Amino acid sequence: MSGAETKAGEAIAIGIDVGTSGARVAALDRQGALVDSVAERYPGGADRADPTSWWQAVSTCLDRLAAAMPLASIEALAVDGTSGTMLGLHADGRPAARPLLYDEPCPDEAIIAAVNAAAPAESPARGSSSALARAIFLSRQDGVVRLAHQADWIAAQITGAAPMSDANNALKTGYDPLHEKWPDWIASAGLEVARLPKVVLPGRPAAQLGAAAAKRFGLPVGAILAGGTTDGCASFLATGADRPGDAVTALGSTLVLKLLSDRPVNAPQFGIYSHRIGDMWLAGGASNAGGAVLAAFFDADQIAALTPQLMPETPTGLDYYPLNRPGERFPIADPNLEPRLSPRPEEDARFLQGLLEGIASVEALGYRRLAEIGAPRLASVRAVGGGAKNPGFTRIRERALGVPFLPAVSTEAAVGAARLALKAIGAA
Repeated sequence: MSGAETKAGEAIAIGIDVGTSGARVAALDRQGALVDSVAERYPGGADRADPTSWWQAVSTCLDRLAAAMPLASIEALAVDGTSGTMLGLHADGRPAARPLLYDEPCPDEAIIAAVNAAAPAESPARGSSSALARAIFLSRQDGVVRLAHQADWIAAQITGAAPMSDANNALKTGYDPLHEKWPDWIASAGLEVARLPKVVLPGRPAAQLGAAAAKRFGLPVGAILAGGTTDGCASFLATGADRPGDAVTALGSTLVLKLLSDRPVNAPQFGIYSHRIGDMWLAGGASNAGGAVLAAFFDADQIAALTPQLMPETPTGLDYYPLNRPGERFPIADPNLEPRLSPRPEEDARFLQGLLEGIASVEALGYRRLAEIGAPRLASVRAVGGGAKNPGFTRIRERALGVPFLPAVSTEAAVGAARLALKAIGAA
């Protein structure tokens, strides 16, 4: 059950991650060391938009953690959730309609058009993936009187109070993190701001736990609920990156770059916007290049067998831009960009190295692009995802980026959420 091989000090902070397939809870000590963690998948066959399944998984994790250690020492907790997942609630906080998930577009195109017309050009609330459009759609369903994000609702189940949100989860719903308010234009898009939750910054005290949390889980009355964040931001925080110029590259089926900045950076043409993290900002972009392209040519066993044959110190000279189909989001915003995957050498190892070099070149261009639009220059990189485990690929990336590669302290979003809880009480 434990996520740590050895016990650290006494746990004082809990992070709760509500992910796409299950929940995880991590407990940290005052120095930020992991004390324990537990995970629970959502029930098989359940609707992934069922709040009952979310809460069941979180409750199971907290119960298992409480069975492993007393939770009376916990001073703060924070929750992260999937970005843009929206709920419409009755006055008493019960869901009044099926939630709309982060990857489900608003079913009403007229609402999307109204948001696009009302929102500033740089707002991340625009477009088919708009969380604000989902919120407006839900607000028109029978019985809905208030709205909340996934993380807000889970936190409210623990505190027993009305849902409160954070500036990261609220960003795609139109919240202005720079001026710390819901902007007036939201009403023009078709939603009364009063139906949206109050918002605090991530890592700031938001509420205190009451008797219900003490009775149900053994959490102490008066412990602090800190402003949470999205699952993506929590994963970044878990790595230990904490200075402007620190970056985290996710090497999964796609290539996702996140860079800590001392100023907000927005470039709608690249899908780039900034989440607020204390007095800093987290900017990033996502490319269509990545592991999915490799998987079109090689399976995992083949890549493992070919990796010892890679020669990272001797570049192939193959100038690939690895895409599975035309179209790129970042660092080149071109829906018609053609893949560049030829010529293909006869040797599989050389072809694989060329693909890896191409992905590394896209990564390097991505960080240069972020600097061009106002973010700090890249200072260090931590990597997460399956690609981070390949030593040959790591060396290719080191040569392409030319900055220190640092180990990730953790890759668990729950640990990042727990770090926000520590921040709320001035620890670590």
